[in-house]
Amino acid sequence: MNTYKISIEEAPLNVIYRHGEKAFPYECCGFLYGDEQNGRRITLAKPVANSKEGDQRRRFEISPVEYMKAENYALENNLSLLGVYHSHPNHPAIASQHDLSVAMPYFSYVIVSVMDGKVADIKSWQLKEDKQEFYEERVKIETDTFSPV
Repeated sequence: MNTYKISIEEAPLNVIYRHGEKAFPYECCGFLYGDEQNGRRITLAKPVANSKEGDQRRRFEISPVEYMKAENYALENNLSLLGVYHSHPNHPAIASQHDLSVAMPYFSYVIVSVMDGKVADIKSWQLKEDKQEFYEERVKIETDTFSPV
């Protein structure tokens, strides 16, 4: 059995957590950037506006213009656009059928569960090749290991 993993540095993780808590009770969303030199590693999270019309408590949408901006940002900054994050207010960090219906191959989908305004859990998902379901990526949080000499 394959084990899929995504590493997230502490700084982008904090951006995701703060965005989820600030947006509560609505879903937040944003882009995930990084590299794949030694596995998939998220080094930057950039919030973006939830452009979903109607009830944003259960859905998010990112406009095509924002996707184009994200691709350009990645190219200009020598990064890879690795995925999208969003929150699930008062729901688990489990990918929904709606998430599946709008998912793109290759992208990681990091979901943060925000319960009563506080982050409760984080999980990451990637679309299987058959596009019928997700597989879960094991999330590894990279903390700052710098220590003065």
